Amino acid sequence: MTRAPVLFVSHGAPSLALEGGAYADALARFAASVPRPRAVVIVSAHLGEPGPLGVTSAARNRIIHDFSGFPEPLYAIRYPAPGAPDVARRAAGLLDAAGIGARLDPDRPLDHGAWVPLRFLFPSADVPVVQVALSPTADGARRLGAALAPLRDEGVLLVASGGLVHNLRRVRLWEAAPVPPDPWAVRFDAWCAERISALDAAALARFHEAPDAALAAPTPEHFLPVLVALGAAREGDRVETLYDAIDHGNLGMRSFALRPDAAELV
Repeated sequence: MTRAPVLFVSHGAPSLALEGGAYADALARFAASVPRPRAVVIVSAHLGEPGPLGVTSAARNRIIHDFSGFPEPLYAIRYPAPGAPDVARRAAGLLDAAGIGARLDPDRPLDHGAWVPLRFLFPSADVPVVQVALSPTADGARRLGAALAPLRDEGVLLVASGGLVHNLRRVRLWEAAPVPPDPWAVRFDAWCAERISALDAAALARFHEAPDAALAAPTPEHFLPVLVALGAAREGDRVETLYDAIDHGNLGMRSFALRPDAAELV
């Protein structure tokens, strides 16, 4: 079986679920370019726990509209993807074996950090989905990705969902005219892009030392999924940028895949 890729997506504002556009097209192209996964295991910035980490284990997923103040049609969206209790048990076992600890959670719904990008990847909601809680530290996020990495060899697509530049106090969601990107957001995004390209997880774990980090990542939870993705990297993986816009002035939407080099799989 071909090793599945790893995907990091910046999931943006919830309203992106209604807007689609070039971001949605980029995720759709990615999904069309890879074999249909047995399941998706997704880690979202909106479900973080110190441990043991919750792993959704229901046979059928529900979603939660965990936001307020957005257009009413957004709250009518559903994403009834099946669950994958067998994959949930396998993921929990891997986390336990890595000393991270896990607990099966049959009641937790998928948050918008999961279902918004999944709607663009698999719009028919027919690929089983398991969500794993995010470890709240840089080291924990890298260990989480490494622990889940064996699932790649079992036909499971690992997705880490966050936001490369994420400062809700500065983002300008409701301005009608196109908003040019703020220089500080551009600088932080460029610093990250260079280190992502080099798969330099050690440098990215020190993201707080990057230029303008205090503005670009004032809290860590949306950046940590980057470290989950890089933690799941394997020898021979290459980085493929899927989307790299900065929306609403400073909402960094950079998304990338780690794909196995074909030569490594011969």
